[in-house]
Amino acid sequence: MTRIYFVRHAQPVHSWGDDRTRLLTEEGHRDTSLVLAYLKDKEIDDFYCSPYRRSLDTIASTADYYHNNIMVDERLREREAGDGSNYEGMYRKRWENLDYHEEGGESILMVQKRNIEALNEILEKSAGKNIVIGTHGTALSSILNYYDNSFCCNDFLRIIDWMPYIIRLDYDGRQLLQMEECFHIEKEYKG
Repeated sequence: MTRIYFVRHAQPVHSWGDDRTRLLTEEGHRDTSLVLAYLKDKEIDDFYCSPYRRSLDTIASTADYYHNNIMVDERLREREAGDGSNYEGMYRKRWENLDYHEEGGESILMVQKRNIEALNEILEKSAGKNIVIGTHGTALSSILNYYDNSFCCNDFLRIIDWMPYIIRLDYDGRQLLQMEECFHIEKEYKG
């Protein structure tokens, strides 16, 4: 069995202009110690992550604890927003039509395709191990929707304020056996 702990990043500085380099807030940095506290007895073998700083910073102390490097995969990044804005009506539009995207942005299906491609390679490369993957709200939601197509906008909105958020998925090969929400801290999302 392969066990993956997906870790959505801690609270970022929402006003930070560049999505890739967005920092964690002071609270977000403090909350990374709670991510470590949860994962420190899970015997983690490998760490993978989005290239975005907030995701890397959220799992860095846990990787250090395990004396492990974080393998960065560009495909695990968050959805490219393009010219769109984030508000409930726009979230619903994206989730009602998974192919919809704003000019210069990505659809949820586009995000799902590249995240699942990366995930399947990780499942092959790290088969039988305990893994942490540093991720994002929409990227993670697209993965959850892949395994359960009833996962929709309401589910996405339920977790939008959970930063950090840890969910465990267990696999036999590429087959999902079970998933369990493990840990979250509620922080207001200000997208």
